[in-house]
Amino acid sequence: MPALKPASKPAPRSALRHLDGLSPAASPAEWLDTILKGDCVAALERLPEKSVDLIFADPPYNLQLDGDLHRPDQSKVDAVDDEWDRFDSFAAYDAFTRAWLLAARRVLRPNGTIWVIGSYHNIFRVGAIMQDLGFWILNDIVWRKTNPMPNFRGRRFQNAHETLIWASRDPQAKGYTFNYEAMKAANDDVQMRSDWLFPICTGAERLKDDNGDKIHPTQKPEALLARVLLSSSKPGDVVLDPFFGTGTTGAVAKRLGRRFVGVEREQAYIDAALERIEAVEPLALTALKVLTGKRAEPRVAFASLLDNGLVRPGAFLCDARRRFRAEVRADGTLACGDIAGSIHKVGAAVQGLDACNGWTFWHYERNGGLTPIDELRRIARLGIERAGA
Repeated sequence: MPALKPASKPAPRSALRHLDGLSPAASPAEWLDTILKGDCVAALERLPEKSVDLIFADPPYNLQLDGDLHRPDQSKVDAVDDEWDRFDSFAAYDAFTRAWLLAARRVLRPNGTIWVIGSYHNIFRVGAIMQDLGFWILNDIVWRKTNPMPNFRGRRFQNAHETLIWASRDPQAKGYTFNYEAMKAANDDVQMRSDWLFPICTGAERLKDDNGDKIHPTQKPEALLARVLLSSSKPGDVVLDPFFGTGTTGAVAKRLGRRFVGVEREQAYIDAALERIEAVEPLALTALKVLTGKRAEPRVAFASLLDNGLVRPGAFLCDARRRFRAEVRADGTLACGDIAGSIHKVGAAVQGLDACNGWTFWHYERNGGLTPIDELRRIARLGIERAGA
């Protein structure tokens, strides 16, 4: 199979910007495909309101580790013991969570969504705060790990999963992106479930320093981020990661034709992320086309077929077996004897049914045969797409 060619328009190179280098009303050119160095709340306050389409957040888990953890052979486990994961109390963690979520909500577009990943240490507190702030939870996703770390002390069940919360900006949000048909097709034409099976980040994908140590203790696998972006964003969308780490979100976004902005304060992570993202080759535009179903297609009313000259007032439609014949009225309704109304209402009434899909029930004469009027709807949709609607 030949290798995929890069996109015809190369993705911009990622850059590093300090917060004091952003103008007060920063233009997209100043922060798109950029890592902002500094505190996440301060950085988000510098971004324009309602400027990002998708947020993926991997905040500190507040693991509350007490002392070192050792394997049965007494070798030390490289666990999360960094200062950024330490909080004085649950109240302090809650205040931190509330602050960054408020800042994230401000920059999220009304039809945008947010993903937050966590473990049992923090995800329930995060979820409650999200609801308090007005986010509307769409799903909780369980990431089941194929290769989880064992429970060395044998005092509890092996912790083999993490939880992702997927939420819209508010309960009334409409038009958010969910690529249902693409996810279903990728899952052998079965609905994608809310439990995802992926290995933790290991092997060549795990970034390490010159001493062979992990650069970041909680680096997420690219496959997980790809599932998130492919399911809930479109090519060209802007993806924000307020806890950028070593840049998994940015690397996957660049490969999948999305724009990104990351926030990170640790220089070692930033250096690794810049090098990593620079090496990413974007996929060809043809490989990024998203499979869509009828739900995602432009809505076409029957009356618009008259507006476009595809059907004329006074024309007659019939069912596939020519049992029923209805006249098209100038206002876009049908009349069949004493029955008048929409294509769906009249179709249901003549059959004595409660409901009917008029697009597939009614047919028109074409080349000596009958064709469903759904074909005319398809032609109308093509016209809308070509017009850029």
